[in-house]
Amino acid sequence: MHNSSLKSTAIKGIFWSAVDKFAIQFGQFIVGILLARILLPEDFGVIGMLAIFIALSQTFVESGLGTGLIQRQDRTDLDFSTVFVFNLVISCFFYALLFFSAPYISTFFNQPQLINLLRVFGLTLILNAFAVVQRTKLTIAIDFKSIAKSNVIGMIIGGVCGVAAAINGYGVWSLVIQMLLGTFSTSLSLWFLSNWVPSVSFSKKSFRSLFGYGSSLLMAGLYAQILNNTYNICLGKFYSPASLGYYTRAKSFADLSAGTIVSIVQQATFPVLTTVQNDRERLVSIYSRMIRMSAFFIIPLMTLIALLAKPIVIVLLTEKWISLIPLLQWMVFARIFLPMSAINMNLLNAVGRSDLFLKVDLSKLPLTILAMIITIPLGVKAIIIGHVITSGLSFIINAYLPGKFYGYGAIKQLKDMSSFFLAALGMAILVFTITYFVNNLILQLLLGVVFGTATYLFTCWLLKLEELKEVLQLFLSLKSKILKF
Repeated sequence: MHNSSLKSTAIKGIFWSAVDKFAIQFGQFIVGILLARILLPEDFGVIGMLAIFIALSQTFVESGLGTGLIQRQDRTDLDFSTVFVFNLVISCFFYALLFFSAPYISTFFNQPQLINLLRVFGLTLILNAFAVVQRTKLTIAIDFKSIAKSNVIGMIIGGVCGVAAAINGYGVWSLVIQMLLGTFSTSLSLWFLSNWVPSVSFSKKSFRSLFGYGSSLLMAGLYAQILNNTYNICLGKFYSPASLGYYTRAKSFADLSAGTIVSIVQQATFPVLTTVQNDRERLVSIYSRMIRMSAFFIIPLMTLIALLAKPIVIVLLTEKWISLIPLLQWMVFARIFLPMSAINMNLLNAVGRSDLFLKVDLSKLPLTILAMIITIPLGVKAIIIGHVITSGLSFIINAYLPGKFYGYGAIKQLKDMSSFFLAALGMAILVFTITYFVNNLILQLLLGVVFGTATYLFTCWLLKLEELKEVLQLFLSLKSKILKF
């Protein structure tokens, strides 16, 4: 693929990936606010207890095979059908496992309502499995426009039904209804838009080949899900459902911004990186620009959320969520290096080294376990402070191999980020001054966002940062594309 063609494809992919992620996150943000204003923290805590079981099962269902299809250059229709059959069979197996394990999980948490909740919520595994390959084919084609349409349809249907259920007094079931109907609508849309109908064909040879690549991602995914959700288990077991609800909401708010940037960068650039995996110079150029561009967005965004946490929580969620404020302030800083860490790890997958991906992930296990041992007995705030420390150290670990192989490690990456931290500092001083002298929370929020953003961009302009110019150029380019579409 020529440079101009690759650049055009990448820009179009980033545009529609951005439309997808921002539309979904904005929609889910609005729905989340509406549900949080109606429901109680305990309701979100109850769903949080089920998160690890659904997440682990979903990891097995996908097993890294979709990523293997994207990374492979000589994929065939038999490969796609093999993955489809595997996804469907394994999803049914894990749903049955969750169905019969529900009473034991309910007893562990001492929450009788978990039995029926898990048995219904678990159906999302089968619904997701029906569309994994369809989503993968669209990703390979860098057709994020179709993916965006499907996700938006699912978000709207699930959100409307969930809020309607909450208004009518369905309580925690509103969250299950939202996710179940949203997943069904998204999967159905992907079937119509992908123009691919699977055959009931399964090749052992194809499966062994794809699983050889995907097995490392499966292990890494299981490891990540267990660690990420162990906190949910411990908080659900030893603390109140409300405490878990505050924790999951803080995590959700922080992931709303960091997770969106990660998803856009990973989804849109992974197929591009695999295309140039054998061209070292172009690979490093794209990879380093991704790091800098991610930092350009994530550093000021997380700083702004931390500074405006009080008006954000009270204005949007009401005072019943006031205990969330200090947790959110710490959690956003625990996510500030997440996009850059994800890009470092994503590079290993793009060049076919999923084995190193797993090794790097496992190398962080002692650090995470130590943080758990120290912080879990101390409460939710201590746990999140532990996240801040481990995330910083994890970034350094994740950047080690890219630094060794491509000469762009943690030190160079942090040096490239230093200008963004400086610009964010100027923004922080102004926003802090606004919140100190302005008492009205709504005004704090509005003035903080407007003048904080303007100060950050102005400082970037004074520092003559190339990323600001690239964003402006990209904005103009995408504006013309919007008019065409």
